[in-house]
Amino acid sequence: MSVILSASVVRVRDGLPLSASTDYEQNTGMQECRKYFKILSRKLAQLPDRCTLKTGHYNINFISSLGVSYMMLCTENYPNVLAFSFLDELQKEFITTYSMMKTNTAVRPYCFIEFDNFIQRTKQRYNNPRSLSTKINLSDMQMEIKLRPPYQIPMCELGPANGVTSAFSVDYKGAGKISSAHQRLEPATLSGIVAFILSLLCGALNLIRGFHAIESLLQSDGEDFNYIIAFFLGTAACLYQCYLLVYYTGWRNVKSFLTFGLICLCNMYLYELRNLWQLFFHVTVGAFVTLQIWLRQAQGKAPDYDV
Repeated sequence: MSVILSASVVRVRDGLPLSASTDYEQNTGMQECRKYFKILSRKLAQLPDRCTLKTGHYNINFISSLGVSYMMLCTENYPNVLAFSFLDELQKEFITTYSMMKTNTAVRPYCFIEFDNFIQRTKQRYNNPRSLSTKINLSDMQMEIKLRPPYQIPMCELGPANGVTSAFSVDYKGAGKISSAHQRLEPATLSGIVAFILSLLCGALNLIRGFHAIESLLQSDGEDFNYIIAFFLGTAACLYQCYLLVYYTGWRNVKSFLTFGLICLCNMYLYELRNLWQLFFHVTVGAFVTLQIWLRQAQGKAPDYDV
């Protein structure tokens, strides 16, 4: 019998389960698939937006969009077009019901558990294809799957389901293990983007003042050469803060605090050339960027939410 057995909604960046249907079957095969669900939920950010994993008598299909993944477990003979049409319905309803801000700020597992009602109703419809075929048009989905088929995840990339800790030592492109130097950071927030722009602005202002100081020195106006050094050090510090905000490095938080300290020292030296408001602006921006660097941490191992 070809049926949908369960479905869940998971946040991509950390695998936090937002909602899920109730599993009524608890046989050995289902328990094994639940372990594969956990493995996949931890690695969604490294996978394409449409995938299929074949696990013997069952298939796990999922699609991802706007930071949320919609996953389902079905029997191996359940039609692909119906499976992805089912997931597409879940996606449309979830996006309509919940804003991105709610999903991004959710902290508790299953905080949108009320969405389970829609999952259950939709699952019942899709488990009765005779009545379903007259209500939906599958031609668009058939064409989409034909033009862009789901990525088939090889079982060798997962390893045994009971070896969850060793799963996904390589990503789907076979790029090898993710080293700490190439570790992914959490998605950028609006405040992080604002901090990046402000830091660039401060760097540009320091650079312009530095060139003006060089011009004054060449004209023998008695400009202190140390001012030029302070301006260019301030520029370098602002640009390095931008780098730390975007990329992961070792001792990243320590580097950000040291860079902020350099910004403060440069502005202390330049107090004669800047008024209080300018000094306040540069130091405040430096502190704000340092905070954003501290808040935007690397994506570590996702907690075990018992998905």
